[in-house]
Amino acid sequence: MDMVMGTGMSSKNSLLFAMSVAVAAGAHAQESGAGAGVKRTVTLVPRVSVSETLTDNVRLSSTGKQSEQITEISPGIRLSIESARLKTFFDYSLSEVVYAQNSSPGRSQNALNTFGTFEAVDNWAFLDFSGSISQQAISAFGTQSIGSTSINSNKTEVSNYRLSPYLRGRVGSLANYEARLSRTLTQSDSAAGSGVATTDGSVKFSGGSGFRSLGWSADLSQQRVDYSAGRPTEVDQVNLGLSYALTSQLNVFASAGRESNNYTSIDKKAYDTSSVGLTWTPSEMTKLSASQSHRSFGDGFALSLEHRTARTVWRFSDSKDASATPSQAGIASLGTVYDLLYSQFASLQPNPVLRAQLVNTYLQANNISPTATVVTSSLTSAVSLQRRQDLSFVLLGVRDTVTFIATRNESTRLDTVSVGIDDFSSSSVVRQNGFNVNYAHRLTPDYSLGVLLSRQNTSGVLSTQDSRLQSLNVSVSGKVGKQSSATLSARRVVSSGITSSYGETAVTGNLNVQF
Repeated sequence: MDMVMGTGMSSKNSLLFAMSVAVAAGAHAQESGAGAGVKRTVTLVPRVSVSETLTDNVRLSSTGKQSEQITEISPGIRLSIESARLKTFFDYSLSEVVYAQNSSPGRSQNALNTFGTFEAVDNWAFLDFSGSISQQAISAFGTQSIGSTSINSNKTEVSNYRLSPYLRGRVGSLANYEARLSRTLTQSDSAAGSGVATTDGSVKFSGGSGFRSLGWSADLSQQRVDYSAGRPTEVDQVNLGLSYALTSQLNVFASAGRESNNYTSIDKKAYDTSSVGLTWTPSEMTKLSASQSHRSFGDGFALSLEHRTARTVWRFSDSKDASATPSQAGIASLGTVYDLLYSQFASLQPNPVLRAQLVNTYLQANNISPTATVVTSSLTSAVSLQRRQDLSFVLLGVRDTVTFIATRNESTRLDTVSVGIDDFSSSSVVRQNGFNVNYAHRLTPDYSLGVLLSRQNTSGVLSTQDSRLQSLNVSVSGKVGKQSSATLSARRVVSSGITSSYGETAVTGNLNVQF
């Protein structure tokens, strides 16, 4: 695995690796299910999408605007498998982008989202895997843009892959255990970007006691983060914890331990740690969890709240913790909007595979992007300390759907010894906040109207690092055949800032055909 996942692995090899994992696992699942009488669900949907965009400012310039006609051809495939041993989702597309006025050479762009779990040995040995390829900003203070076809030197293709084998079982009647090893690689196509390779190992034990409501846990973990443009950092942790169920709905817990890391020093130093928290589930519709911890960098915390009604889903989270990469937690999900609807449709369809198909059909019919984001990630070359708040909700009507996502993020460099070059080299703090709201209206059973409004603010310690990106997108989409759909959209983007100011108006027509 070290040979495949090393920091020098190219994006093309990374892509081939991720695809081979999914395809090989899918083939194994079908072979295992065949002849064994195992019920499985396999959905394979090839597609091709053709888009034509007319823009009045392809280079996102404040002066000397250049118009362009951009053609994008994107063959792709979506695979989902639900079998006794394998549960996975795989979506990949390769886009060829051509500029009619030769404002830029033609280029290829990959887009990947895959995740899943493979059960190698019944109820004992497992493998989690996930991966993504997307367009991200190199610097939070550089030019920000909507879409991926504009000519923007501040955008690059970023790949993120994770493999995590683990063992899970019981030690007699004494305790449950889980031993896990994880390897994560983040890499960009930009020479200015830093590759990050993270290795995590952990062993966890938990069990009951002579008191029915009292439980205990013991955790040992080790992490090493290697930056291609920075220095490696390491952290070792050991924690002992107790939990107590006050009621069937309310559980409290506390832990104490020891942490050793080199975040602020050349050699590792040891620190005492502690944490307290609770989980409260008053009903199937409401979930609350909260915890506070004392770490080497000070106090950290995590708060999560979800509430559902017959027509709405509300989520709020607030956390402060160390982070190896800004996007490290974003590759095991199809997106915030998808997650909200997946939770909302649980009462309609308890089967996870059928529910996923239901959500995808609903999103496509209403022209709603499942992966809509508010704050775009940027590349870092050292461990950072992040405070992040997210609020999201979805309102479902008979013919109308409203989704809202708001994010506020503040990051500072935690590794004060590193000399890696990134946004923290010019600013001690990076602040980003924004929102997007999407309104979808069913015009007819086959056609829908969509309006998307978004805003993102970015700031640092210097006035030249303040910027604002606002966009409005209006679209009409619907079926034009049994297996095809078309979308016509118009957008207006305005970026304001001392170093990145521009306006753009664009119209896009898209035809998507599934086979």
